[in-house]
Amino acid sequence: APASGRAVRRPVARAGLTPRVAFDQMLVALLLLICWPIAEVYVAITVAGAIGVLWTILLLIASWPIGTWVTRSQGRAAWRRLSDALAAGRPPGKEVLDGALVLFGGGLLIVPGFITDVIGLCLLLAPIRALTRRGVVRIIQSRLMIRAVRFTRGPGSNDVDSTASDIDQPSLRP
Repeated sequence: APASGRAVRRPVARAGLTPRVAFDQMLVALLLLICWPIAEVYVAITVAGAIGVLWTILLLIASWPIGTWVTRSQGRAAWRRLSDALAAGRPPGKEVLDGALVLFGGGLLIVPGFITDVIGLCLLLAPIRALTRRGVVRIIQSRLMIRAVRFTRGPGSNDVDSTASDIDQPSLRP
């Protein structure tokens, strides 16, 4: 505290999204929505140049039923693991996240495009899904920690310098 005895309020470094970070994330999402289809078309044209237009179209069409079938089979396996975890009394966090990743990977296989197919297939492979799950868990944990810190450190909660001082109370007149 300064010599005057008054507390100095210092700005709190807030964890989480600042307007600049939120804007940057929206800009990245917009660029992704623009660049992703362009990349898919580029890859499709490149594949068509290598194997022919007819085979490229057949591959793109074939990925839909294959994606549906693989999603069903992997989804059943994920559901069995979830049921087993619940029956054993374990928290099913890993199994729930696995099921979500399988569903997301299968959805990417159903969406036409070679890039989405490769990412979808990767999410359906157990070793890659395990690596992805670890990354997703880290992201979720860090966001939960940021929210917990933000909740416990609200505005004004950092003024703990004990700046109170005793003053003489005016005497009460009868």
